[in-house]
Amino acid sequence: MLVLLLAFGSCSFTTKVNNDPDKDKLLVQIITLALEQLHFQPKDFNDDFSKDVYKTYLDRIDPLKRFFLKSDIEEFAEYETLIDDQLRDYDVTFFNITNERLLQRMAEAQNYYREVLEEPFDFDKKESINTDYENHTYVKSRKKLKERWRKLLKFSTISNYDELITAQENDTVAINSDVPKIKKTLEELEAEARGETLKNLDVYYTDYIEDMQRKDWFSMYVNAVVEGFDPHTSYLAPTDKDRFDQQMSGKLEGIGARLQKRMDYTKIVEVISGGPAWRSQKLEVGDIILKVRQQLEENAVSIVGMRIDDAIKLIKGPKGTKVVLTIKKVDGSVKDITITRDLVELEETYAKSTTVNKNNKKYGLINLPKFYIDFEDYDKRNAASDIRQEIERLKDQGIEGLVLDLRNNGGGSLKTVVDIAGLFIKDGPIVQVRSTNQPKEILEDEDKSIVWDGPLVIMVNELSASASEILAAAMQDYKRAIIIGSKQTYGKGTVQNILDLNRMVRNSSHGDLGAIKITRQKFYRINGGSTQLEGVKSDVVVPDRYSFVDIGERDQDNPLEWDKIDAVEYDQWNSYFDYETTISNSKARMENNFQLKLIEENAEWIKTQMDDNTYSLNYKTYKAEQNEDEEQAKEFELINEYQTALIFNSLPYEKELFKKDTILKEKRVRWHENLSKDVYVEEALNVLDDLKMTYEIKKVATVKRIKK
Repeated sequence: MLVLLLAFGSCSFTTKVNNDPDKDKLLVQIITLALEQLHFQPKDFNDDFSKDVYKTYLDRIDPLKRFFLKSDIEEFAEYETLIDDQLRDYDVTFFNITNERLLQRMAEAQNYYREVLEEPFDFDKKESINTDYENHTYVKSRKKLKERWRKLLKFSTISNYDELITAQENDTVAINSDVPKIKKTLEELEAEARGETLKNLDVYYTDYIEDMQRKDWFSMYVNAVVEGFDPHTSYLAPTDKDRFDQQMSGKLEGIGARLQKRMDYTKIVEVISGGPAWRSQKLEVGDIILKVRQQLEENAVSIVGMRIDDAIKLIKGPKGTKVVLTIKKVDGSVKDITITRDLVELEETYAKSTTVNKNNKKYGLINLPKFYIDFEDYDKRNAASDIRQEIERLKDQGIEGLVLDLRNNGGGSLKTVVDIAGLFIKDGPIVQVRSTNQPKEILEDEDKSIVWDGPLVIMVNELSASASEILAAAMQDYKRAIIIGSKQTYGKGTVQNILDLNRMVRNSSHGDLGAIKITRQKFYRINGGSTQLEGVKSDVVVPDRYSFVDIGERDQDNPLEWDKIDAVEYDQWNSYFDYETTISNSKARMENNFQLKLIEENAEWIKTQMDDNTYSLNYKTYKAEQNEDEEQAKEFELINEYQTALIFNSLPYEKELFKKDTILKEKRVRWHENLSKDVYVEEALNVLDDLKMTYEIKKVATVKRIKK
């Protein structure tokens, strides 16, 4: 970081721009300079880059194409190849013109939705809506734009209408009364549903759109520029920087989930380990939040179309309070989920272990949610020292094999990866790192001691990223472990640094400028291949519900490409383990596993649900399709009812803690119950069993051969 600051500080800013009262121009100057000089793989500000920013920005400010007219876009088209020139000149003309027009069109849209919602919707009419907004075209006239609004509003209202009908059917008798409730007519329910849609839009405009300042819109434009370099480089406006600092400090209060805007929807892209959402096990990556309701309030607020920052404000809240989220699940079902807001429990992010008996053998399993460190004192507590300690404890219990669970582990400290890898090999290189304009660096394990030399299986999935991929890749290259999990891991082979822009400008009178998160390094395996995009391909591929869902780095906009550098010298693990036979046995076993077949069928069905963008606006057809989806979903309920015969046990030191800490005991009981229902853990243990068996066979055969 010091090197970055010095390098950046040596860049000169013209007095003219530094003293310019227009803060936007100063911000553009600093950020473009940072991108050109500090990004791992700088891009040329040329016409192609300009076109990319042009499309990204317009898609971001009008994703449903419900504000701009075709004539607006034709006018903006003049700037499609000029944005790069404007960036070099610190010119914000394109932003000014589009922002002014957007505010005008948004004001006009208020009249559209109010006029449309004054009239009843005909839910008997046979018509549909296609929600593949990205492939929609801009309409030519206000009349056609109003018609687009009509369909969008009818789509929102039919959902409210269905909820009201269902609620009435399920609540025909008043509470504490034998007198039947007076049923509302369908016309009354339609009017109520329309009123709910109107109220949500009015809230959206009055509480959020009208609160948006120029700096908020400009931040969106700057990010369209910055994210043109890669999906992990971004501009953090002052409020965003404060939120990031809070997350880095570990002081998280809310539901414990990271959200991202996708088209007009707020999508869960990470469930934070140790947070209330993680503990509840009700939310998962890929879920979409449709509505938010505070526990003590009667009505929910739709966040469809809402700014991500404003949606977060509704979802966050003081510790102990409850929020009700209407969620569209990955499988397409819609559910209300109640989450009690709380602080992220750091203890839940730490490594934990358990033992399990299988075929008269005792095995150990360690779960590592993240690669954590104490930034102030590495030796105080870190993932590597904790993993070492857990292995020693498991060895004391006489384990004959070890499973390391890195599923959903998004990464963390690079140093801990190197140290953890060193627990399983004698010594040698672990990962190669390239920085901007710097020779590659080889990070090695220099400690010749081995903490665990027995059979090792590492579990991963599509959400295992960054540091998780480095560890899995190193163990795979050394032929030290069998990697079991999804077809490939996430594929994030880059690292970012945070640069405080306020430290780059002297004597600025423009207030807080925010920060930039910028990609500075790229990781490579010791065999030379990058983990970028391709991730780590599992030795044993197990189907899961994300098998056909676009969720990895390769599915992001503008990811850095995969490439390869020279391999380094390393010696593969020399042992009696027969990996080929073990992998072959596992594949044969999974072909006959009903649970895994059901999971794969469910994954394929989820994919078809996600690809179907057409929805009926005729209520009978809409309801029939909903019922059909619910019936189809029921066929996959057996997935959640799966139960193995495995019994997991806490280690003696934890059992002593249980005497005073009943909450910890409850957490471990729940963890063990989940493990006993986990088909992936079951197969990982089968693989360990095979490794152990083939080890004995190969060892005996080798000894006989030597004697001969």
